[in-house]
Amino acid sequence: MESFGARLHRAVGERGPLCVGIDPHPGLLARWGLDDDIHGLERFAGTVVEALGDRVAVVKPQSAFFERFGSRGVAVLESTIRQLRAAGSLVLLDVKRGDIGSTVAAYASAYLDPSSPLHVDAVTVSPYLGVGALAPMFELATAQGGGVFVLALTSNPEGTAVQRARTADGRTVAQLVIDEISQLNVGAQPLGSVGLVVGATVGATGHDLTAVNGPLLAPGLGAQGASAADLRVVFGSSLPAVLPTYSREVLAAGPDLAALRDAADRVLAECRAALTGS
Repeated sequence: MESFGARLHRAVGERGPLCVGIDPHPGLLARWGLDDDIHGLERFAGTVVEALGDRVAVVKPQSAFFERFGSRGVAVLESTIRQLRAAGSLVLLDVKRGDIGSTVAAYASAYLDPSSPLHVDAVTVSPYLGVGALAPMFELATAQGGGVFVLALTSNPEGTAVQRARTADGRTVAQLVIDEISQLNVGAQPLGSVGLVVGATVGATGHDLTAVNGPLLAPGLGAQGASAADLRVVFGSSLPAVLPTYSREVLAAGPDLAALRDAADRVLAECRAALTGS
């Protein structure tokens, strides 16, 4: 079975280095002239799929904004995942799950088992119960050709106190996570399937990402304050592995399909220039 890393590498080569979120929060629904209800949710998600599903390498639904509508919202999420996969996008579900034992194994089954209605290409997870506790996620991802993105240096200021705290050997907690994930990708070609989340707003981190050999998801671009040019500061020599992700910067252009596509094309061009130095 082809690995997620290989599929991501090909998708980025064909469609460009861009991930666009589907974040249907109340403010965006209102901006689109939609009601904050299940019908507005369905219209919003369907429009993003129609506009971008056949042109963006990775689309990242934020699960919470679907879950807040209960079972009907989850049904819309399931439908959105199916539509995105049919359109050819890789689907990264932003769920930030993290647990231990049979519970994390159940989360893995929910998102990475092809028999699940919520089956996606990759998920985000939290390592703060210990990276080792996520082993069932990594194992099922490997077996089924899925991917896992582990939080490392996030773009929210509250994360600093935990992520930059020092461990007994002097490394930060974030560097410990980075180093443990790097071990999972050793020898993978063309790219490992276990990635990291490193916010585009964090600046020069002083952390070493050179051995990761996996994708580096970079949120925080656009409405959260970072620009594509900031990627060079944050990632340095690791730029080839970076997957920039935008949400509101693109979504605010809707509901017009052409405007959404133009917004995605614009930020993609900015990211290409930043990542290649051209």
